[in-house]
Amino acid sequence: MMFRTLLTAAISLTVLNTAYADGAITRLITASDKTRLEKYQQTRTKAVDEAKKSGTPADISTLNQILTKPNLPFSQDFDMTGNWQCRTIKLGGMAPALVIYGWFKCKVTDDGSGWALEKVTGSQRTKGRFYTESDTRLTYLGTGYVSGKKPAKYGAGPETDEAGYAYRTGKNAFRVEFPAPYRESLMDIMELKR
Repeated sequence: MMFRTLLTAAISLTVLNTAYADGAITRLITASDKTRLEKYQQTRTKAVDEAKKSGTPADISTLNQILTKPNLPFSQDFDMTGNWQCRTIKLGGMAPALVIYGWFKCKVTDDGSGWALEKVTGSQRTKGRFYTESDTRLTYLGTGYVSGKKPAKYGAGPETDEAGYAYRTGKNAFRVEFPAPYRESLMDIMELKR
């Protein structure tokens, strides 16, 4: 009898811990964004291949520099909050298949429940939040919008919902990779630096 009671308690704790450990993201992420992230590696491979086939030598060199930076832990002396320079790189699915935009301004805040990103200049913007997936990768859920418009809430629909993976690449650098964005490219990469 004691064994059954302990076994039941252990199973209950396992179920409770599993439900708790899944985090807020599993309740927030849309089905289409979950699918996009599940296909992340395939999308990334195809987008990079297309970009390297049609990009200029200088743009391909820049892309290679971005993609070969190490994925560092977010937990080691890294505070994401503050002002950042940010630029978007569009890969695949369009002609030309590699476009590197200039630098704009982004900011990261922390409201006590985690880091939130907002691109504050440029015509195409994003606003969203990071969720910890591992020590070297965060998941970003946000909304894309045009300057002068109010951003929709995440979950409003595929035209505005954005999902991606963030990687820390240096002491004052990280990037967010957005697989299969709604418009234009196969993948967008937002590179950020101080």
